[in-house]
Amino acid sequence: MGDIPFVDAHVHLWDLSHIRYPWLTPPFRDDGPNGSVEPIARNYLLDDYLKDAKGWNVRGLVHVDAGADPSAALDETVWLQAMADRHGMPNAIIAFAALDDPKVEELLTAHAAHPNVRGIRQIVNWHKDPKRSYTPRDVTADPQWARGFAALGKYKLSFDLQAYPSQFAGLAKLIACHPQIPVIVNHAGMPVPGDEEGREMWRSGMRALAASPHVCVKLSGFGFIHRNWTVAQIAPYLLETIDMFGTNRCLFASDFPTDKLFGSFDRHFDAYNEIVSGFSQDERRDLFGRNAVRVYRLNIAL
Repeated sequence: MGDIPFVDAHVHLWDLSHIRYPWLTPPFRDDGPNGSVEPIARNYLLDDYLKDAKGWNVRGLVHVDAGADPSAALDETVWLQAMADRHGMPNAIIAFAALDDPKVEELLTAHAAHPNVRGIRQIVNWHKDPKRSYTPRDVTADPQWARGFAALGKYKLSFDLQAYPSQFAGLAKLIACHPQIPVIVNHAGMPVPGDEEGREMWRSGMRALAASPHVCVKLSGFGFIHRNWTVAQIAPYLLETIDMFGTNRCLFASDFPTDKLFGSFDRHFDAYNEIVSGFSQDERRDLFGRNAVRVYRLNIAL
């Protein structure tokens, strides 16, 4: 990538002795969406990330809710803000809140009091196959969840959307009604591998989301499609996503250490860099850094 500044739009950090993360707690199983997470079930702090990314010109980090126990959502924000105050990173915090909680505004108020908080993520992936589903029901079909989503605008918070393509049609309609709430689709929309019908559902759902100009997308998490991915396998998804959203609405992200389950930092970013090598210097600067600065309102000069 040379000297192009990189602002990592999706990073997780955790101290397992400080906050409980149920998904990083034994027993571990191999049949979930990530496979077994045992290899990353250990402390992962800022220095660990910077060591993994040492070959890249990292200028900023966006920390995204790391799956802490819901009761510790505010504890995670307090911990991360203290880290940012000491070290200058993470530059933005995307905190957890359950938007289907009738009292969600109490938590939104508490999160928003921290200067680095920019948005909220609640993982809402629901799939008819229980081995793929992250949630027991599709909360995005709940009117209470829609009310919680609408409340984000009051606090000037964005929403990081991690869902499956089968949910996109309904979500696109809700999102279009709230242009004041920036939405960032996680992990290229998490297409489910399989038959062509599934790929077309991803394609049509992503187009529906892309129709709203306040929606952008992160290019990351390709190991969720193919755990043992190759450049040839992921390039079509990556390039088609850029084609649908444009280079001004796509953000490269590491999803580390989760994506470490699928390969090293260098393996991922060497691949991404190769796939977009034909893009202009200006487009690549947008993809690797400038879009993240704009979308997450970061005080970083690139």
